[in-house]
Amino acid sequence: MVMAAKTEAPAETGDELTITRVLDAPRELVFKAWTDPNHALHWWGPKEWPAVHLEMDVRLGGAWRMCLRSPDTGGELWQGGVFRQIAPPGRLSFTFAWEEEGERGLPTLVTVNFADEDGKTRMEFRQTPFQSAVERDGHRYGWNSTFDRLADYLGQA
Repeated sequence: MVMAAKTEAPAETGDELTITRVLDAPRELVFKAWTDPNHALHWWGPKEWPAVHLEMDVRLGGAWRMCLRSPDTGGELWQGGVFRQIAPPGRLSFTFAWEEEGERGLPTLVTVNFADEDGKTRMEFRQTPFQSAVERDGHRYGWNSTFDRLADYLGQA
């Protein structure tokens, strides 16, 4: 099992989430894992809610949509957004919103930067703005679990 090094995140404002990981894979592969649905379906979603359906039109203005499903309850969570920036293999940006009413349904912007670091990839993730610390912290858990799955997947790719 390949583990990703976790890096301390800088102090966050109330509306922003940042996560930095160093992944043991070349950045071209890490970028492809984010933008190829055949790869992303294997790692996206926290361990308790893995992705079971994914559609991606990876181009500026193209949409993405995903379903996460709980293996325990069968409950489903749908999310989606639009690609805002695609600069292989260095940067990816897209909107993110849950298909729900209320705070969780408000869109955020996700930006991921990928940099070479001694044969590995430094991945810097940022998501903003959150309407509450509760929502931000829920995403922190979900993304960290997702990135653990990404590190494991890259070790097998």
